[in-house]
Parts: sequence; C-alpha cells; structure tokens
Amino acid sequence: MVSKQVTVVNAQGFHMRPAGVFAGEMGKFPCDINIIFNGKSVNAKSLMNIIAACIKCGSEIEIVCDGEQEEEALAKAVEMVESGLGE
Repeated sequence: MVSKQVTVVNAQGFHMRPAGVFAGEMGKFPCDINIIFNGKSVNAKSLMNIIAACIKCGSEIEIVCDGEQEEEALAKAVEMVESGLGE
C-alpha cells in the first residue's frame, strides 16, 4: 500500500468533468484506489462517490493505492491532481 497527501489546485475542485476524467483514468489500474477526505474514504474509480465527497479547491486529500500497479496508479493520480485535473 502506498499513499500521498496532495492539495486540490483547480478552481472548481472535483466537479463533474474533472471527477469523471479522474475516475476514468483510475479505472485503468487493477489496484484499489481511494481518496481520503475529511476522515472518509471514497472509491477513486467511482464518479458518483467522488462528486458526493464535495472536494473543493484547496482541499487536502490523501490518495491511497493498494495492490497490483499501486506505484504507477499513485504517480498518475498525484500528477492529475497537481496539474489541476486538466483545467
């Protein structure tokens, strides 16, 4: 299991479009991927779970990957969040 704390930098946070892009990209990895936000764990492969978490700009999140290709999944997730999720 690997994890990293990151700050959401895009102005709108995880709204529909970036959450969909993020969930779709995470779905390509075979490992379990979760976002820890406000003490709750959210499945990072689920668009609806990410939207329901209400993750706003400036939020500190922890991305946790566990299983096959966990290092690659974490690197991709961190890269996406730190780059503003394409926005």
